[in-house]
Amino acid sequence: MKPFTINQLYEVFCQHPVVTTDSRVCPEGSLFFALKGESFDGNHFALSALGKGCQYAIVDDETYAVDERFIVVENVLTALQQLATLHRKTLGTPIIGITGTNGKTTTKELVSAVLSEKYRVLYTQGNFNNHIGVPLTLLKLTKEHDIAVIEMGANHPGEIKTLVNIACPDCGLITNVGKAHLEGFGSLEGVLHTKGELYDYLREHNGQVFINSNNELLKSIAHKLNTTTYAIDGEADIQGSVTACSPFVSIKWRKKGEAPHTVDTHFVGIYNAENMLAAITVGLHFGVSPHAINQALGTYTPQNNRSQFVETKHNRLVVDAYNANPTSMMAALENFKAMELPAKGVILGDMLELGPQSAEEHRRIVDYLKQAQFESVYLVGKQFGAVADQFQQFETTAALMSYLEQHPLNNRTLLIKGSNGIGLTKVLPLL
Repeated sequence: MKPFTINQLYEVFCQHPVVTTDSRVCPEGSLFFALKGESFDGNHFALSALGKGCQYAIVDDETYAVDERFIVVENVLTALQQLATLHRKTLGTPIIGITGTNGKTTTKELVSAVLSEKYRVLYTQGNFNNHIGVPLTLLKLTKEHDIAVIEMGANHPGEIKTLVNIACPDCGLITNVGKAHLEGFGSLEGVLHTKGELYDYLREHNGQVFINSNNELLKSIAHKLNTTTYAIDGEADIQGSVTACSPFVSIKWRKKGEAPHTVDTHFVGIYNAENMLAAITVGLHFGVSPHAINQALGTYTPQNNRSQFVETKHNRLVVDAYNANPTSMMAALENFKAMELPAKGVILGDMLELGPQSAEEHRRIVDYLKQAQFESVYLVGKQFGAVADQFQQFETTAALMSYLEQHPLNNRTLLIKGSNGIGLTKVLPLL
């Protein structure tokens, strides 16, 4: 059986423009892409997907193609990615690519909220920011969309290059470059090089870049780019400053040479001011009015345990437990220390995927905690346990939960932060 070409596959997609890779979720008339993983082969589930409502199944093992409902390709993942690129180019929708070590999801959400004041926007949902999630997002583009905001994540060299070649962005933004996934990247320089692959693509294709002019690392790789700059307390095209953080952040911002605007937000964490200013900069570039920008930022409420302030029956919580790395952990601690709130304590979980540098980075956090003088410190995980000699330490979140059931916390202001794999959000009902 001769494999389908991408053009042939695109003709089928145009007739059946709903895609699934999960044989448990098979909308009527959809296309099932039989992806492979480390422990599964989607080809095995193709017939089942057809029985549940899919119109066609795209497979790369022709022994499974028992009738005309099966479409055989050389490689299912490659076909999915190439199909997404062809669809994106056919529609020609302007695309903004966003990556960075910290803040890329928040910035994506804020950029999308701002642009939605004027445009019909498609944007990355959840954590669909990898080599599978990006094409799946692009395949949701329709003629009804005016613009798309695509988040791009990476934990190994070359991954951003792969994603930009799939999405072909017209504009791009790197939030920052910090110490994360060092196990995969090897060094901060490795992180910078990989994130910079977004700049490389936009440089080659004469795209537009939005850059934080206070970030020396990003400026070092931003040569020969079309740039619009932004900065908190710095010289830039779009300038901003934090006017309050008690606990919610308020910022004043202005386009250079124009009158200032002020916006009050539902974010905690001064570090989020840069994410807000990035969204303001993108919005202005696309002609969103200052009033509409402030409306979007002022009404946006953080979700998914990212920079959320929660008042429970017993305590005040700053919940930033979706993920953690040395850069974001230190930023959260410094911000929390500066906040004028009573009875402050921290519950911190291990920072994962740091490789050989893990012990050093966890020790650096512990050293900071020693001089920060929070009223209470609870550390969770083996990495912190190996270097924390004077603080209460629990090997697992379950162990911390057992302790809190016997020793409940009341009338505290608590920062909760750790890598998602530690599962600190399970502790929240006890606080």
